[in-house]
Amino acid sequence: MKLTQQTVSTRCCIVGGGPAGMMLGLQLARAGVDVVVLEKHKDFLRDFRGDTVHPSTLEILAELGLKQRFDSLPQHRADQIEVLLADGVYAVGDFRGLKPFPYIALVPQWDFLNLVAEQAQRYPNFVLRMCCEATGIIRHEGDDRVRGVEANTSDGPIQVLADLVVGCDGRNSCLRDAAALQPKDLGSPMDVLWFRLPRHAADPDGTYGAPGKGGLLVMLNRNDYWQVAFVIAKGDAAMWRARPIADLHKRIVQRVGFLADRVDALTSWDDVKLLEVRVDRLPQWHRQGLLLIGDAAHAMSPIGGVGINLAIQDSVAAANILAPALLAPGLPDEALLAKVQQRRLLSTQVIQGIQVFLQRRLIAPVLAAQDDGQPLALPKAVKWLLRWRLVRSIPAYVFGVGFRREHVKSGRH
Repeated sequence: MKLTQQTVSTRCCIVGGGPAGMMLGLQLARAGVDVVVLEKHKDFLRDFRGDTVHPSTLEILAELGLKQRFDSLPQHRADQIEVLLADGVYAVGDFRGLKPFPYIALVPQWDFLNLVAEQAQRYPNFVLRMCCEATGIIRHEGDDRVRGVEANTSDGPIQVLADLVVGCDGRNSCLRDAAALQPKDLGSPMDVLWFRLPRHAADPDGTYGAPGKGGLLVMLNRNDYWQVAFVIAKGDAAMWRARPIADLHKRIVQRVGFLADRVDALTSWDDVKLLEVRVDRLPQWHRQGLLLIGDAAHAMSPIGGVGINLAIQDSVAAANILAPALLAPGLPDEALLAKVQQRRLLSTQVIQGIQVFLQRRLIAPVLAAQDDGQPLALPKAVKWLLRWRLVRSIPAYVFGVGFRREHVKSGRH
């Protein structure tokens, strides 16, 4: 690996230091591939990023020898997902039958990424460049192959020359735009307002959804605080922000009464962040010398909290397929990049299909209904079905394990 002030030359350049990028970088480095990861921020410390680590990811961490260190991170484990309704609390997802890890772990994403970065930096062939924002791709005149990445740093612009570039730079991927790859929009009827509320010792210990006409509240237990998502109709954020913050306080208390004594912690709309929900997928994830994975290839709905886990599954598949070629002489062929998409496409299509179905059939009608201030009640038939653990385990398996799960096949500890 050769480093100069203006130019970096490496076998593989990964753009984006999120879960997909960092996990791919770690796996390639431990296999012996020279790899440079570019991350535009100075650290990983940002609120309201995906932090639901599912059993499929826990198994990958175990295969990488990181599970014990992961367990030492601050986290809350949930073995069921419950909904708060007018007539009681109902479990709608039950992870307790899954093996070997019968739970999901709620872990701050910055702690997770720091763990992966520390492990990757043990390898001399791994370089992580923070405050390094990719701005475009490098091609030679008359040649369609991507040869590297242009980026800005605090010391000025640099070029990163690479035999393979992997874009893990999220749903607003600049590499995707630069390569003229256009995703297909699958549609979403909702956006999400994210915020924190204090959690008291006497609060219930679960992770909950609280649906109601006109809006859905989701509460993630983060031990000393609740990370709360208020799901609203697509495009309604500006309308909400034009109203007094007290209107949001009122809606929260309507959904979850025991939060009444702490909603004043939201002093203004500055305490509330907007996630514009998008569900899309690239018809083609690659060009010569360029591969896109994770949200850059397929943006996911927050339903099921699968985004981070699907991105990590992508990274494992990519490492398994690409590492042998990157260790051999020559340039990785585009047909090899196509194999990554072929490997991951079906599981992505299935999960996105389920998300789109749930958005259209369940969430959209609830959001479109006139708010009457009352929580919803479950139909009797649904209550009867949820009595059976097998029924509750189905959504846990679909989102917690998924389809065609990946396993680490190459590299060393």
